[in-house]
Amino acid sequence: MALTEYELAILDEINEWAIQLAEYEQTDIEMTYDKGLEIGFELVPEEIRGEFFAKLDNWLFHLNAVIQGTQLQMDARQRIITNARAFDEDIEHLTDMKKLPLNQLTYLADHQIAKHRVYSFAQGGLAGTGGLLLVGTDILTMTIINLRAVQLIAMTYGYETNTPYEMMISLKVFHGATMPKNLKHQEWSSLVNDLYETAEEDYFFYEGNEHLINEAWLKAPLKQILKGVVIFLFRKKLIQGLPLIGMTIGASMNYQFSRQVTEYAHKFYQYRYLKEKEGTES
Repeated sequence: MALTEYELAILDEINEWAIQLAEYEQTDIEMTYDKGLEIGFELVPEEIRGEFFAKLDNWLFHLNAVIQGTQLQMDARQRIITNARAFDEDIEHLTDMKKLPLNQLTYLADHQIAKHRVYSFAQGGLAGTGGLLLVGTDILTMTIINLRAVQLIAMTYGYETNTPYEMMISLKVFHGATMPKNLKHQEWSSLVNDLYETAEEDYFFYEGNEHLINEAWLKAPLKQILKGVVIFLFRKKLIQGLPLIGMTIGASMNYQFSRQVTEYAHKFYQYRYLKEKEGTES
């Protein structure tokens, strides 16, 4: 099916964005940090590293599955369908979302994105108060918020994330979105290649590489840990009775983290929708 001028413009924007990812060059500080991290991991025996990464992979997969099965997510799924009926009263199932034009789907997805960025901002502000429990659970809470956001964006574009294939794709989208900037394009290309390979069939089980966690990905949680340390150090720096410095650091960093995750996820599912509409899912 031929794309509209608006859809062609969005596709051009996504392709330009992907080119910018490929052209990103690390700063000297980033390269020094990467080198230090690499040296640090080399001190850990390879067998222990492999076991650690495998456990993280398993934990992340099961967390993603648990989120998908919660009543909260099921209710959100139903709200997506209900909201879509404002545009087309014949929408009955999640897969019917693909009948809507891109501008309407974008509007619905932007609503989900805005909410989850606010959730992340609020979570960062709370963690920024310096409470041990809030700081200690910040990484878990942010992972849940952003995994949920990716799933809801996928559902908005008509993809049932409760199947093994779609669940793994949503997890790979989250993984790609949280990789360092210089590796994001590599992950984007991997996702696109997955779509090429399944273009001719409707897959239920995922048959690609399911191993996601490695040294490079750990930079994201390490930044969150560093943020927690800084917040803890500033917890007694009060302005009008509040640790405003820590709250500002927490809120801004969490917001930026969710911004990069939701932007990456939205562009991927827009791209997938457009390629499907063209007749080739790539």
